[in-house]
Amino acid sequence: MRSEKNDIKLSDYPSTVGGYAEIIIPAALPKNYTWSVPEQFRESLKPGCRVEVNLGKSKKYAGIVKNLYANKPEFIETKDILNVLDAEPVIFEQQLKLWEWIAAYYMCSEGEVMAAALPAHFKLSSETILVYNEEFGDDFSILDHDEYLVGEALLIKKELKLAEVQQVLDSSHVYPVINRLINKKVCFVWEALKQTYSPKKETYVLLNKEYDNEDKLSDLLNNWTRAPKQMELLLSYLHLMKTEGEVVKSSLLKKSGASDAQLKGLIEKDILYTEKRNVDRIKYLPKNVQIDFELTKAQQEALAAVKIKLEEKPVCLLHGITSSGKTNIYIKLIEEYIQKGKQVLYMLPEIALTSQVIRRLQKHFGGYIGIYHSKFSQNERVEIWNKVKNGELRVILGARSSVFLPFQNLGLVICDEEHDTSYKQQDPAPRYNGRDAAIYFASLFSAKTLLGSGTPSVESYYNASTGKYGFVELLQRFGDLKLPAIEFIDSRKIIQKDKSKIILSPPLIDAVNEVIARGKQVILFQNRRGYDPYQVCSTCGWIPQCKYCDVSLTFHKLSNKLVCHYCGTTYPPVHTCAACGSDKFVQRNFGTEKIEEQLQETFPDAKVARMDIDTVRGKNAHDVLIQQFEQKRIDILVGTQMVVKGLDFDNVDLVGILDADGLLHFADFRVNERAFQLMEQVSGRAGRKPSFVETPEGRKETGKVLVQTSQPHHPLLQIVQKHDYKLMFEEELKNRKEFFYPPFSRIIKLTFKHKIKEVVERAAHIYAEALKRSYGNYIVGPAEPVIGRIRNQYLMELLVKLPRDSKTILQCKKDMLEQIAILHQNKSFRSVTMVADVDAV
Repeated sequence: MRSEKNDIKLSDYPSTVGGYAEIIIPAALPKNYTWSVPEQFRESLKPGCRVEVNLGKSKKYAGIVKNLYANKPEFIETKDILNVLDAEPVIFEQQLKLWEWIAAYYMCSEGEVMAAALPAHFKLSSETILVYNEEFGDDFSILDHDEYLVGEALLIKKELKLAEVQQVLDSSHVYPVINRLINKKVCFVWEALKQTYSPKKETYVLLNKEYDNEDKLSDLLNNWTRAPKQMELLLSYLHLMKTEGEVVKSSLLKKSGASDAQLKGLIEKDILYTEKRNVDRIKYLPKNVQIDFELTKAQQEALAAVKIKLEEKPVCLLHGITSSGKTNIYIKLIEEYIQKGKQVLYMLPEIALTSQVIRRLQKHFGGYIGIYHSKFSQNERVEIWNKVKNGELRVILGARSSVFLPFQNLGLVICDEEHDTSYKQQDPAPRYNGRDAAIYFASLFSAKTLLGSGTPSVESYYNASTGKYGFVELLQRFGDLKLPAIEFIDSRKIIQKDKSKIILSPPLIDAVNEVIARGKQVILFQNRRGYDPYQVCSTCGWIPQCKYCDVSLTFHKLSNKLVCHYCGTTYPPVHTCAACGSDKFVQRNFGTEKIEEQLQETFPDAKVARMDIDTVRGKNAHDVLIQQFEQKRIDILVGTQMVVKGLDFDNVDLVGILDADGLLHFADFRVNERAFQLMEQVSGRAGRKPSFVETPEGRKETGKVLVQTSQPHHPLLQIVQKHDYKLMFEEELKNRKEFFYPPFSRIIKLTFKHKIKEVVERAAHIYAEALKRSYGNYIVGPAEPVIGRIRNQYLMELLVKLPRDSKTILQCKKDMLEQIAILHQNKSFRSVTMVADVDAV
C-alpha cells in the first residue's frame, strides 16, 4: 500500500514564520482553503491545533491547521483566523499525513476525513446568539407582546442564546419573532462557536485539616452530644476513608443512608468540606501485566515465525484456522511491545467482538487497555482520545474508526479477522478500508502490522504468497482438536405443505435435541433479520414494496411493521393485496425473528435468544447477550453475521446454517470468497473444546455443522466441507485472472444518483463516453444495479478496472474527478450526485 501523494514534512514549516495557514475544515471542499494568521497568533500556532475560521458570509468552523507558510498564496484574498482554540495540537503529524493519504487514495476531501476522524466535540458547532443593539434604546412601544418579552430580556442580559429565547417565550417556534426583532433593529445575530465537550465532575467529601490531628478527632467524637445522625454520617465517612482512600459524596450518602441536610450540617460545623473534581467517565483497572498461560508448541513456533517475518517485512499475514489460538499469540506480542514502551492498536471488525476480547485483554493487561468504537458517547470518546494522545493508554481495542486516534508512539497494529468487509466504510465518505488505512498509518511510525484470519481475503493471501507480506500458518487447532465435520441436508427432499422454504429440517431438529440433552449449546445462522423478508399475493403475485426504494418490505413481527432495510421507512402490515384485493399471502424465505419464534415452539424447554442488529442496539447489549451465552443461560442462539465473527464459546457442539443458498446467489465477483468465509467462520464456532461421545466405532468428537441447502453438490460447498481454504483461493485466482478482477486489478465503482431516471441515465452515459477516450479497455458499464432506486434516487453504476500500476491509477483518479467537475458544469446534471468507491466491496 503506497501513498499516491508526496509526503509532507510539517516540520518544513516552522510556526515562527507562519503568516498563512492551510486549514482543513469539516466540509467537502475539493481543496483546503488558506487563511492569514494575525500577528498575535504567529508565535503560538502549530500544525494540528484547532482554529476558529470564517467561510462565506457568517458560517464559522473549527478547522485544523495542516501547514504554515511564510508567503501569501497567489490569486486569492485571505481572511484572518478569528481565534486559536488549542495551546497544543489535538492531533500529530502522522494523523495529518493519514488524512491526506485517505483523501487522495479514496477520492474524497480532507474535510470529509476530518469529519469522520475527530470526535464530534472537537468539531465545534456554530450556535446562534442574539446581541442587543444599544442604539435601539429602551422604547419598546413598537413591539408586540412576544417581541417585548424577548426585547426586555435582551435589555437586561445584553445577549441571548437561541435556547434562552425559547425559554422566554415558552415555545420552540421562535424564528418569526427573532426575524421581526432583527428587522426592527432591536438586535443582531452573532454566530459563535460552541465548545460542546464538558468534563464529568464528581463531588468529593474531605475532612477539615484541623482533624488530621488524631487527638483533636478523638476529642470531637468523644464529646459529641447532639445530632446522632450526623455522628453516624461522620463515622461512615471515616470508615470509607480507611477502606477506599477517597470519598465521593454520592457513595457516602448511599452507604450511610444519610441526607444532604445532615451532610450540610457537618459542613457548616467546619468538620467536613466538599470539592468538585474532574473524573473519567470510563473506569480503568490498575495497570499491570499478568500472563497466566503458556503457548502450545504450534503456537510458539508460529509466534517465533511471526517475529522473524516482521523483522524482514513491515506486514505479516497470520493464517490461523478457527480455534487455533491466534489471540494468545497476539497477547504475547502485545506484552513485548508494552515492555518496550510502545503503543498497540488491536483492530476488530465488529463491536460485538470487542466485549469478549476486552475481558481477556483486561485480565492480562489491566488499565493499559482502552476501547474505542461508535457506541461510546461523544464525551467518552474525547476522554479516550486524550488518553491515547498523552500515552496513558498503551493498547487500544477498536473497530475501524480507531485508526484515527492520535497515537504518538505506535509500535504494532494487529488487524484481526482482516478479511471482514465491516472494515470498509460504505456511507458517507471517506469510504476507506480500516485494514488498508492501518497498514499505511503503521508505516508512518515504522511500526509493524500483523494481519490475522482463519479465512484471509484473497487480496491479502495473494500479497503474502507473492512475497509482499510475510506469511505464517497455524493450521492446528488448540488442544489438537479436529475441525468440525460438515454435513449437508438436502432441502429439496423435504416438502412443506405450503411449499415455503424449510426453516428447521427434521435432521436438524433431532441434532438440536441430542445436543441440548447433553447440556451443550447450539448456534444457528441466517443472514437475514426480521420475520418475513417478503410476502407474495398467492392470487396475482403482487409483493409489497417500499415507496422510495425498489425493494420488497420485510415484516417485523415484534414491532408489527413492514420495514425497508435500505431507507428505514416503516409501513403498517398489509392484509389485502393492493393489486387484486385478495387476502391470501404466502411468506417467502425467513428471517432471524421467525426462526426464533419457531425455535421457541419446537423446543419449549430450551432457552432461546436472538443476536442481530434489532436486539443489540444498546451500548452494552452485545456484552450482556454474549455473557449470558458464555454462562450457559442460553441453549440456542440464532443470529446474523454477528454470531459468525471470531466469538469463542467453549460449550457449542452444533452449528446450523439454515439457508446456504442465500449466500451463493449474489451478483458479485467475490460471492464464492464471501460464502466460503462466512460458512467456514460460522462452522469454526463448533467443537472449540474437547467433547466426545461413545459410538459403536469408538469415541468421537462431537463438534458438528449442519448445512441446509438445495444444492448439496455445489462446487463451493464441497470445498467448505473439506475446510480447504487453499483450494478455494486457487479456484478464485484462476477466475479473477481471466476476468481481470482484484488482486490482478484495482477497481473503482462510480455510482450516479438522481431523482429522475432519464437524467441519471444520460449523465452516466455522457460521463462514460468521456472517460472511455483514455480508459476504454478498463471500463464496464454504465448499467443499472440490481436495486435501481434507493431513497427515491435512481442509480446507475460504472466500474473501472485498472492495472496495478500506481501511475495509471493516480492519473485515472485525477481524470475521473475532473470529469465529475465538467459534468457538473452542465446545468442539466448539476444536481446529479456522483459517488466514487475505491476498492469497492
